Amino acid sequence: MYLCTLKIVKRYPMRKQDNYTFLTTAPVHRVIPAMAVPTVISMLVTSIYNLVDTYYVGLLNTQATAAVGVVFPVMAIIQSIGFLFGQGSGTYMSRHLGARRIDEARQMAATSFVGSIVCGLVIALLGLIFLKPLSIALGSTPTILPYTMDFMGVILLGAPLMTASMVINNQMRFQGNATQAMYGMISGAVLNVVLVPLFMFTFELGILGTAIGTVLSQLFGFIVLWVMSRRGENIPIRLSQASRRWHFQQEILKGGTPSLTRQALASIATLMLNVAAGVYGDAAIAGMSIVSRLAFIIFAIIIGVGQGYQPFCGFNYGAGLYKRLLKGFYFTILLDMAVLLVMCGPAYVFAEELVDLLRDDLEVVAVGAVALRWQLVALPMAAVVTVCNMTLQTSGQSLSANVLAAARNGIFFIPLILILPHFLGLKGVEICQAVCDILSFLLAIPLTIHFFRTTLRRKG
Repeated sequence: MYLCTLKIVKRYPMRKQDNYTFLTTAPVHRVIPAMAVPTVISMLVTSIYNLVDTYYVGLLNTQATAAVGVVFPVMAIIQSIGFLFGQGSGTYMSRHLGARRIDEARQMAATSFVGSIVCGLVIALLGLIFLKPLSIALGSTPTILPYTMDFMGVILLGAPLMTASMVINNQMRFQGNATQAMYGMISGAVLNVVLVPLFMFTFELGILGTAIGTVLSQLFGFIVLWVMSRRGENIPIRLSQASRRWHFQQEILKGGTPSLTRQALASIATLMLNVAAGVYGDAAIAGMSIVSRLAFIIFAIIIGVGQGYQPFCGFNYGAGLYKRLLKGFYFTILLDMAVLLVMCGPAYVFAEELVDLLRDDLEVVAVGAVALRWQLVALPMAAVVTVCNMTLQTSGQSLSANVLAAARNGIFFIPLILILPHFLGLKGVEICQAVCDILSFLLAIPLTIHFFRTTLRRKG
């Protein structure tokens, strides 16, 4: 896989010019793939190692598989804090680098890094203090609870590593150095594939071994990211440059709250999904948990393409190149559609086989296959929503970005996950996410049209 990654990256050379020149002058069809390929690879590798974890845990029992799904909201919350600081600082840095204001970008890099570490430590402390009640609140049944507590107790220890890694990764991407960010992310992911079975089976630690292997891999990935962040054109993080100015905190919140909203609501949505599925037994929870990971492999490509587009968006918006920004927006959507055309068809046809690969249980497969097919049908609309959301977020349109970020897993999901199962039973749980994607698409279109109409009236 590593050699394959190198070949793909070489096919799309990051730049022959400096980042600013490349992002603001090179042909759009070169820039966005060059930025997107490393981020797509990072997302795919991360998603695959999550699936590997699910596969290994599935060898234990259904309760262990369900426990990983139950803990997923906590991991999503930790990631959401990392995204808050990482995307909040990254969007700010890309706009200011596009406008050639380097000193502001340097201070933002250090300020957001320190903030992410502090928040990660707070989450870890509170989570460990309230470990059992939190596990129950997340949807653990009595049979799942021991597995949940073992897994989550160790995962929480890695919270500061996860938040800090997300910050460094996002800052490098938004500076136009996606390849270096990719190396940092995949190093930990590859190590995870080795460590998890080692601790689970060789050391006979079961689901506890999964968590230990995951946290050690996060530590290694953080170290690699830190080293990479001090090379090339990256702005190195210097703790002495961290600022207490409210301006930076405000900008972090402005640029990062859409990501925080998106991730936090995803956690709440997963929690509510687990509770709704739990009415139909452990197999239903396990089935929906597996579907979340399978669907995210494809959705990870959509996110990766969008993240490759974000530095292009930030630099060109900061430089006032609005028509070029619009051209890049359309190109990114077309690229997403091409990817989905290739991936969704086979996944739809072999839905049962994919779920069965991760848990050989007829009840789990029956639930998972139906839910997976519904999500695959709606993914093209989710792709458009993602690109629209990233455009609004990166260009500093905080209100619109937050509304759209809240739509998929909040504004629409929360009421629907309560309403649909009431009328449709288990089918309501299985189709809920697909219905939310359709409604989010209908909201994204007018918000994005308004943004571009307003922006293109400016001189640029």
